[in-house]
Amino acid sequence: MNSDVRVRFAPSPTGFLHIGGARTALFNWLYAKHTGGTLVLRIEDTDRARNTDEAARAIYEGLRWLGLDWDEGPEAGGDLGPYFQSEREAIYQSYLEKLRAAGRIYDDGGSTRFRFLREKVVVDDVICGRIEFDMTSAETNPDMTIRRPDGSWIFHFVNVVDDIEMKISHVMRGEDHLSNTPKHMQLYQALGATPPRFAHIPLILNKDGSKMSKRDQGASLNTYIDGGYLPEAVCNYLCLLGWSPKDNREKIEIEEVVKLFELEKVHRKNASFDLDKCTWLNGEYVRELGDDRFHELARQALGKAGVDFSKFAADYVRAALDTCKGKFKIFSELPAYCGFYFTEDINYNPEGVAKHFIPENKPRLVAVRDAFAALENFDAANLETAMKSTAAQLGLKVGALVHPTRLAVTGSNAGPSLYHLLEILGKEKVLARIDRALAVFSLSSRAESRDPEA
Repeated sequence: MNSDVRVRFAPSPTGFLHIGGARTALFNWLYAKHTGGTLVLRIEDTDRARNTDEAARAIYEGLRWLGLDWDEGPEAGGDLGPYFQSEREAIYQSYLEKLRAAGRIYDDGGSTRFRFLREKVVVDDVICGRIEFDMTSAETNPDMTIRRPDGSWIFHFVNVVDDIEMKISHVMRGEDHLSNTPKHMQLYQALGATPPRFAHIPLILNKDGSKMSKRDQGASLNTYIDGGYLPEAVCNYLCLLGWSPKDNREKIEIEEVVKLFELEKVHRKNASFDLDKCTWLNGEYVRELGDDRFHELARQALGKAGVDFSKFAADYVRAALDTCKGKFKIFSELPAYCGFYFTEDINYNPEGVAKHFIPENKPRLVAVRDAFAALENFDAANLETAMKSTAAQLGLKVGALVHPTRLAVTGSNAGPSLYHLLEILGKEKVLARIDRALAVFSLSSRAESRDPEA
C-alpha cells in the first residue's frame, strides 16, 4: 500500500445508504485502489437521537453489496480507531483544550464557539480549482458553534479532529460541503495541523435539475439491492456520475476504472441521475452473465415472488429460465415475464383480452389447438411449422394466430419465444391452457350478448 494516501468515507447512520453516499464511497474506494492507498470507514454517530444500529448495518451491507471493502474501520479494525465518533469523547475533549490554550474558543450561553480569524481563506481544490473565501465579516460568517449546551459536538469540529487523528491525506466529498471547507481550514490552522487535499465531487441532480433528495426515485441503495439489479452494473453507473473514460464508453469493468481513475479527471459539472439509463446498463450486464449465476439470481427473484421450485423438475426450471436470458433488464421483472411457467393460475392481461380475445379469434384458436393436438413431436420446429400451416389454411398472417395463442398460454402479450415456451410447457399443459382460454371466450361472448336492462 502507498502509506501516503489515506481517504475516508464517513457516513451518519441515520437511515438507508443514499445513492449519493454510495457514489462518494465508490470514488474514495477507487482512488485508494488506484494509488495503493488506504480507505477508512468512519461512522459519524454523534446525532444520538437519530442514529441506529440498524442504519449502521445497512451501510456495511450496502458497501459490501457494491463490492467496496474498507481497510480500516468497523468490522475491519485498525490502529487509529475507535472508528465510531460516539467512542471518541476523550479525543475531542483533548483537542478542545488545545483550542482553549490557543485562545480560539469562548463560551456563549452554554455553547462553545470557535473564534474565526477575520481573513480570506484560499482552498486549492483538486476538482473545483482555487477558490478564495472571504471570512472577514462576522455578519456573514459568525463564529462557529463546536459544542452544544447539552455537551454534544458539532460536525465541523469532530470531522476535522478525526481527519487529523486518522491521518487522512485526501478528503473527497460532495460539493455541498465546499462552503464548509474554509471553516475547516481555520480549524486545521488553529490546531497546528496540515490540512488534507480537498476534492469536492459534483452533486447528483434529478433530470429536472433539482438536487437529488432521499425521497426521490432511485435515491436509496435498497432500490437496487431489492429491485434485482446487479452490483457491478450499479457500480458502473455510479462511476459515470461525475467521471468517464476518455473514449466515452458507458459499460466499463470496475477493474479498468481502478486503473484509469484520477481525481483530476473527475468532472466539475453536476451529474444528472437517470434511473432508466442505470436500468438499461443493468440489462447489458444481465445479458452477459454466466449461466450458473444467471440461474441462481433468477431462482432468487422468482422465489421472492412465491415460486416453489420443489414442484418442478430441475431440467424444466433450467430450460424455462434459459428462454428468458437477454430478454429483461432487472431481475424483479422476471416473475411477470416468466411466472406462467410455474403456475396454472393464469391471469390474462386486460389489454390483451380486449385486443385478442375477440369473437373472430375463437375459431382461429380452435384451429391452432387442433393443429397442436395432431403433433406427435411437440418441439419448437414442429410447432412453428404447424402454426404457419394453420395461418396459411385460414388465409391469415401468422401474427394473427401468434398473439391470441401467446395470451391463451401465458396470460401476457409479451414474453419468451413462443415456440420454445410451448415446447417447454409441453403438449398437455398447452392444450389445457388453450381450452381454458376458449372457455373465457365463451363467458365473454355470453356477457356481451346480455341485455343490460334485463
